[in-house]
Amino acid sequence: MQNGPATSTIHTMADVWDAYRDELEGVEDQVRKNLDSSVTLVNTVAAHILSGGGKRIRPLLLLLCARLCGYSAKDHLILGSLVEYIHTATLLHDDVVDDADLRRGRQTARKVWGNQVSILVGDYLYSKAICQIVGFRNQAINEVLSEACRKMAEGEVLQLYYNGNPQITEFEYRRIVEYKTASLIAASCRIGAIIGNASADQQAALFRFGQHLGIAFQLADDTLDYAANGDRLGKSLGQDLRQGKATLPLLHLLQQCPDADKQMIKDRMETRTLTEADLLRIISLMQEYGSITYAMERAHELVVAANRDLAPFEDSSPKRALTVVADYMVNRDR
Repeated sequence: MQNGPATSTIHTMADVWDAYRDELEGVEDQVRKNLDSSVTLVNTVAAHILSGGGKRIRPLLLLLCARLCGYSAKDHLILGSLVEYIHTATLLHDDVVDDADLRRGRQTARKVWGNQVSILVGDYLYSKAICQIVGFRNQAINEVLSEACRKMAEGEVLQLYYNGNPQITEFEYRRIVEYKTASLIAASCRIGAIIGNASADQQAALFRFGQHLGIAFQLADDTLDYAANGDRLGKSLGQDLRQGKATLPLLHLLQQCPDADKQMIKDRMETRTLTEADLLRIISLMQEYGSITYAMERAHELVVAANRDLAPFEDSSPKRALTVVADYMVNRDR
């Protein structure tokens, strides 16, 4: 089934935004419309982070997967906004856990209103989303999102458990990424398939697509923490290491660099005392030993796997848009 513009017109993310602009604006309308708490501060804090420049990737993937499966109604706009509420709730909580002062170049909600307010507004957004999703009376959607929320919480706890521990394995790191980041992206893709009445095999394929894409996205994001333009990233470089997080580029470096540098890195992780000179040294070592290249190669491999997951579907503009989004997820400088 052909949906939207001709496949040949979609080559870049700008093309995707243009092609699905009306639907994405519909999601934005729902995001604003659903901020209707009788407590004004809840709406103010939620609006602060929701208006902070996010790309709405999860709602976009949901609507593209729905269109890919032949869906033509409007419920995906509401569902997309509710998935974004869940994502935003995790950001509010993450910023408290990480003591973050900036997100996307703006002060975090915790910096403006404090940790307690940030946590409670995050709880509100979770609850608001679940209450409205239950109203769809679709058990499959309920199960997918419940499982995603469980995994996100487990992933956060796992990350805290390994925080400051340079002995974390690449396997455990990947599990944290799969739970914390990929689970909601995969759920968004599967929800699109569910409302599109896709077959069980197609639903599974789009769920795998989202998993592969979500892990690739986080691997690229973690690599940008050492390789991006800090101003465009919206935060200082090296924040993960300052917070004691060992991500893939650092794990690779710890396997490759001399013992003296390895000990320096471990000391900085455990004590959370990273100077600018330390960071420059670590980035130089990553370049020398190919750690940034290694991490980005793993991310690109996952994008290739994600695109293979789309093989069961016929060529269409939503399918082409999904491949463009997949490429964008690892070729950006947020």
